[in-house]
Amino acid sequence: MPLVAVTIALSAFLLFLVQPIIAKQILPWFGGTSAVWTTCMVFFQVVLLGGYAYAHALTSRAQPRLQARVHIGLLAASLLFLPIVARDGFKPGGEEDAALAILWLLAATIGLPYFLLSSTGPLLQRWIAHRFPEKTVYRLFALSNLGSLFGLLAFPFLIEPYAPTVAQAHAWSGAYVVFVVACAATAWQAQRALAADAGHPLAVAVVAAASPATEARPGIGDYALWLALSALGSVLLLSTTSHVTQNIASVPFLWVLPLTLYLFTFVLAFEGRGGRGWYERRWWLFPTLLLVVAMSWGLSASRGVLDIGVAVPLYNLGMFFACMFCHGELAHAKPSPRYLTQFYLTLSAGGALGGLAVGLLAPRLFPAYFELPLALFALAVLASWLTWRASRPSATPVALPGASARLGDRTLLGPALVAAVATAYSGWHYVDFLKEGTIVMQRSFYGTLRVREAGSGEQQVRRLLHGVILHGEQFTRAEDKLEPGTYYARSSGIGLAIAAKQAAGPVRLGFVGLGVGTLSAYGREGDTLRFYELDPHVLEVARRDFTYLGATRAGLQFEIGDARLSLERELKRREPRGYDVLAIDAFSSDSIPVHLITREAVELYAQHIARDGIIAIHISNRFLDLKPVLANIAQATGLAARLVSDTPTDDRSASSTDWVLLAHDARVFDDPRLAGRAEPLEPVPGFSLWTDQFNNLLDVLKVRPLEELKTFVGG
Repeated sequence: MPLVAVTIALSAFLLFLVQPIIAKQILPWFGGTSAVWTTCMVFFQVVLLGGYAYAHALTSRAQPRLQARVHIGLLAASLLFLPIVARDGFKPGGEEDAALAILWLLAATIGLPYFLLSSTGPLLQRWIAHRFPEKTVYRLFALSNLGSLFGLLAFPFLIEPYAPTVAQAHAWSGAYVVFVVACAATAWQAQRALAADAGHPLAVAVVAAASPATEARPGIGDYALWLALSALGSVLLLSTTSHVTQNIASVPFLWVLPLTLYLFTFVLAFEGRGGRGWYERRWWLFPTLLLVVAMSWGLSASRGVLDIGVAVPLYNLGMFFACMFCHGELAHAKPSPRYLTQFYLTLSAGGALGGLAVGLLAPRLFPAYFELPLALFALAVLASWLTWRASRPSATPVALPGASARLGDRTLLGPALVAAVATAYSGWHYVDFLKEGTIVMQRSFYGTLRVREAGSGEQQVRRLLHGVILHGEQFTRAEDKLEPGTYYARSSGIGLAIAAKQAAGPVRLGFVGLGVGTLSAYGREGDTLRFYELDPHVLEVARRDFTYLGATRAGLQFEIGDARLSLERELKRREPRGYDVLAIDAFSSDSIPVHLITREAVELYAQHIARDGIIAIHISNRFLDLKPVLANIAQATGLAARLVSDTPTDDRSASSTDWVLLAHDARVFDDPRLAGRAEPLEPVPGFSLWTDQFNNLLDVLKVRPLEELKTFVGG
């Protein structure tokens, strides 16, 4: 039994540890967006379903000895996937469907190992279930989720800060070899024990206690309930994470908190009090309904953007209670261990359906993030149905034995119905808010784009928003509507750099990040401007709904796809661009593409600028201080670094900005337009050098998460 428990815990630990390890490897290839993680989650959940299906089929159709041989053979074959390092041949060319490319890459890199890790829990539990009285074998499901929780938390706090990416992959691969040995030994011993126990009186008594004579066979309604509760929990997890990171604040690591709470609800639901869990509907449902209504209200409160100190606790606490409701109801409805693999298979199918709905279907069906209001409404409706069913005088509380009769407390039906009405109204109000002033709203793999208009007359302004991040604006009726504003005003670092180079004649300018095309306002006759843009929809919107691109007199070129991969391909074709100014504007969001700000990335940029050219990097950010990152990279690469901070006082459209300017020769900054404005950026002793293999966003947080939480709790 100890070997079984250790093997299950190790498999769960590796299962969740591999997720951020492989996601971080491929993140740079697909623009470094949060959509990469969501798509990875779809893969993980679908393969988890495959692992559970395999466990069910193997244990129900094959003899014990054959089961062990098949599983050991697959474990041996999975070693061929090691080490789990994504090969360069999977790098996208820029024309692929990003979601499908990610799914194929993951299947080829970690497919079979992840599949076998996924199957371990239900497979081993089924093999030893005959030794557990009643339903206590389900406690191993809680152990599995506890191992997953440790794996998830180990990455950001114990592994990422100290180990480079390739070392992480090799260390995980070594641990997987240990798992293969332990699982093979467990499989062999479990099957021998199963054969030996077949005629043992104690084993016969345990099996008889859980036989169909005393345990009802699950019906279609039971499977439907399991599927609905599991799918709803998955949708709540992913939709809450997407809403917080896209529409409130894309603070790094915010995806870790909801996933941690999600896993913890499984532990609470399936562990404690003899395996019955800590969930009772009469205690949990009412606060859950209150939080669900508050979350629905928060979607449109304060014009859709709550203060981060309120929003993050509200949505994460609400998600925790909502998932505790889903998983607690699942725990109370669990069947006899005889039907254990069917139960786990249904749970996994629900999780996969929820992941597919949020990760693949919603971006193609909805123009904005509508999944969360729909999920909150669905939870209130499901809670109403469960309480109504349990409150009927002639009804049994649930179809399966083992659930508490107290679940049918009639006093909960009224609040559940009120919550359903309240969430429906709040959801409608949220959609109405999103449409207010919006002339364009569309969604893609990379998120939701909205074009909104505000003001009137000379003050009428059109803005492009990606989540809560402003990607540019333009006054549509003012005489100076073609004047560069926001982060690109003439007094900003990029404005001064361009002016300094244009003083000598026509220039070649490269821009990573298109926005609304504001920087094209600097283009003159004879100048060449080349934009690198990740999302083709941004180019579509900039051309159609803004006039900067159409009005410039410079020659325009566009390259769609991840900028770093595009620049690498140009070098391979021996086409260095020789830019006079190369601007990198990808860090105003708070979930930044780290692969664009490493030593290797800056070395790549340096090869694309002229000998007297300037690399201009926009680092204005609410939560991250990127100055020490660039200061140390500049020192390591031999580049001169200057910081230009700009706080306009008389420009109605200009924003306060920080731009870091890098050059091969410090004499570039002697230009009168830059002298006096460009301050030296000194290296920071003791600060790590960011490379492709080693970087840590925790080092550059302006506010520490624990300090923020302490401040919030303390009022």
